[in-house]
Amino acid sequence: MILARSLLFAVLFYIWSAAVAVAMLPMFLGARRWLTAATAFWARGVIAMLRPVCGIRVEVRGREHAPSGAALIAAKHQCMFDTMAPLAVLADACFVMKQELLRIPFYGALARKTAMIVVDREGHSAALRKLVADAKDRIESRRQVVIFPEGSRTPPGTTGQYKPGVAALYRSLGLPCTPLATNSGVHWPAHGFIRRPGVIVYQFLPSIPAGLHRGEFMRTLQERIETASQALLGE
Repeated sequence: MILARSLLFAVLFYIWSAAVAVAMLPMFLGARRWLTAATAFWARGVIAMLRPVCGIRVEVRGREHAPSGAALIAAKHQCMFDTMAPLAVLADACFVMKQELLRIPFYGALARKTAMIVVDREGHSAALRKLVADAKDRIESRRQVVIFPEGSRTPPGTTGQYKPGVAALYRSLGLPCTPLATNSGVHWPAHGFIRRPGVIVYQFLPSIPAGLHRGEFMRTLQERIETASQALLGE
């Protein structure tokens, strides 16, 4: 049954995505916010589809901690769905993403038009400076900058190395950092198309105040995200 439902969801997901992509094409000639709103609409459609087709409910906790204006959010990353769900919740999310994703047809053009922050992971110090400069630009536009501190997806229950990019943004932007925990990889694995029934939870945690020393900030961030994400696995 899970296999059949997962196959059906995969088919419907691509049909929905293709339909929304076609509808988006004229919007490339207009304002960025048109495409941002359309992308949020697409994400809400995916969420709505998950429950009847796969038996997956998406729950957002800690909404009182979710920022609406200029903000820095550091999120746990377990699967592709983590790049979709926040679009449906946040007012104007801007993801930090790796440069290789720009090669994906349509997605790359959409990322450029919606002013996502693109990072060349081989660029070292130059890439870090560009990350900070781009993030400052997005913050001036009152957007929520979302970064995955581990840099890539990690299986549920595991912890990747927290990269220096999040510390650079925290220091340079001078903003509090809102941690975001999840158990998404349990129900939407990083690889394959199987979708397992249950509840995907995204939990916004109390923000870490600005101004902490780098080491203290990184320890606090990792402890909060990993503790909360681990707790969600036990539910």
